[in-house]
Amino acid sequence: MSAVSDRTPLVPADLHPFDPLRPAEIKLAKEILEESFSGVPLRYKRIDVQEPLKREAIPYIEAERLGQPLPPRPARVLQVLFHRLDTGTFHKALLNVDCRSIIYANELPRHVQAPADADELAAIEQLCFEHPAVQEEIKKLELPPGVTVCNDPWIYGTDDPNETRRLFQCYLYIVAVDHPQNNYYSTPCTFSPVFDRETHELVRIDYLPSGPDGKVTTTQPWKPVKTVQYAHDLLDKPLRTDLKPYIVQQPDGPSFTVDGRLVKWQKWRFRVGFNVREGLVIYNVTYDGRNLFYRLALSEMTVPYGDPRKPYHRKQAFDIGDVGFGVAVNQLFVGCDCLGHIRYFDGYRTNSQGKPIHLPNVICLHEQDNGLQHKHTNYRNGAATVVRNRQLVVQMICTVANYEYIIAYILDQAGGIELEVRATGILSTSPIDNEDGLTVPWATNVAPGAMAAFHQHMFSFRIDPAIDGFRNTVVYEDSEPMPVNDETNPFGCGYVTQDKVIRHSGAADTAIERHRVFKIRNDNVINPITRKPVAYRLHTAPSAMLFMAPSSFHVRRARYATRPVWVTRYRDGELYAAGEFTYQSKRSEGVDLWAARDDPTENEDVVVWHTFGLTHNPRIEDFPIMPVERVSVTLRPDGFFTENPALDVPPPSQEVNQSTLCEPFCRSRPGSGSGVLNRARLYKSIA
Repeated sequence: MSAVSDRTPLVPADLHPFDPLRPAEIKLAKEILEESFSGVPLRYKRIDVQEPLKREAIPYIEAERLGQPLPPRPARVLQVLFHRLDTGTFHKALLNVDCRSIIYANELPRHVQAPADADELAAIEQLCFEHPAVQEEIKKLELPPGVTVCNDPWIYGTDDPNETRRLFQCYLYIVAVDHPQNNYYSTPCTFSPVFDRETHELVRIDYLPSGPDGKVTTTQPWKPVKTVQYAHDLLDKPLRTDLKPYIVQQPDGPSFTVDGRLVKWQKWRFRVGFNVREGLVIYNVTYDGRNLFYRLALSEMTVPYGDPRKPYHRKQAFDIGDVGFGVAVNQLFVGCDCLGHIRYFDGYRTNSQGKPIHLPNVICLHEQDNGLQHKHTNYRNGAATVVRNRQLVVQMICTVANYEYIIAYILDQAGGIELEVRATGILSTSPIDNEDGLTVPWATNVAPGAMAAFHQHMFSFRIDPAIDGFRNTVVYEDSEPMPVNDETNPFGCGYVTQDKVIRHSGAADTAIERHRVFKIRNDNVINPITRKPVAYRLHTAPSAMLFMAPSSFHVRRARYATRPVWVTRYRDGELYAAGEFTYQSKRSEGVDLWAARDDPTENEDVVVWHTFGLTHNPRIEDFPIMPVERVSVTLRPDGFFTENPALDVPPPSQEVNQSTLCEPFCRSRPGSGSGVLNRARLYKSIA
């Protein structure tokens, strides 16, 4: 198709290859498509930046790193997912923004479903409540005045390999209290409509089982129960009054600087990216001018439920692939979601008409104190060296229906990066009979008439390394006892480490009993002290993989969650662990297929995928709102430096920290803020 007219200004020439989508680009993409599909009504699912080819991006970012003249920026390409409303077909297009042309606009196969969007979810809610059959079921509840019903539209999931309709399963809840934070998950309904999104047809109403045998009954009048609330002004208990103020201040401002999306902090330098699917992405990470990582992102997350009864056997969300963290992202607020001196980043998405939707303050950047970085006291004289652990946090929070996910990249002064994921929010509940003592073995009763099924949250962390260069090797290191013999280990106390090089694409398992660690190393750069290749170590999160049977659709669709570590050779476009399109998918089209290619991965451009997560067998204490459940993965230097890289961090100073003593006998002492403390003098003064 030909280029469109020159009505719209070009994208700014200073746009960085890793910069996220801008509203002008959304408008330009819509203009290009609608001129090319003249007279055809279009419905937009997603407009976003297609990342540049890596071979074209590397010369640009290397020139930046080395302070050299920049080569031409790689072509700015947008990806557009859309439906033709005249035919109902689903299309994927790539647009060259710089020359205002369509690279291609392909119709996708019938079995490929588009991701959900915010407008679609709202339309399903309205469609559900306006349907006469649903209204009739609600009437059967005989709800008292002021009590209403609300709706959580769920992606239908999969149980039929031949199903091609775009279906939604609507789970309904009773709203017994007129309040914006009423916890309706405490009062689930016993019927669930299923709709065909394209035809607006009510496919059927599923009557939900409320006992262990899977038997169902038709809708009965609601027996009122008290809602279990979490909102502060709905609690029937007083709030605590013994918490004193905790104030985080930086009177001289932060230690980081921000230029557009470029962040500089201590010796770190990286770019904060954002897209509709993954949300927060970290690009081009360097430390003290040395390359570390080309790209870091959460690639996928699936939440399969362990309830074996219909229709719950289909209940499996791919929150990144089915909807997108960039759609579900929260607007963050000062003093609540982040403390201290905060810098925010915005994002953009589109609505179904292709109009830009501004997402303000969706990523926050701030520093935090995390205890001690290192300390040593010379026991002979009591002299101590102390350094505190200042960290830089890049954080995003997403709400996907009932759950919240807090995603944070935490950088420290010793060259470490931690990906921390915290899950909170509200459990997804289902009805259970209010009979005394009734329970089921795959769920926990959390409220009168409500139970929460066992489930898993399985993440895939995609690590695109650049350890001192873009050709790396992945190995895993096991600690092994030495054989007992008279010559080398006569006392039986020796042990060594053994490296296993992953020479071809594939998967590997963790092994706690061997203290197995995975290393990403550069065999072309040798540490002058250790005489070994420079490397970064991946400290995997010890996580159970999927408990579902290999024959289940839960596993067939999320093969990535069957192994903790995958290694593939880099190819452009291979970004998502379960494949590009997960909505009602029948099988995985992601990392498991790429790993099976048996590509060489030694001294190559490689990608490491780490599967980790939470097996959540709910506690009653997780309701009505769940205390954060935390899991983290760390990347730490292993032979990358020649000494502790945080040696130059200055010691803490009481003049700066302005800490105070609360014990009457703890008075300020000479030297207490210098980082050097005489232990003998301290003991004497306390005595």
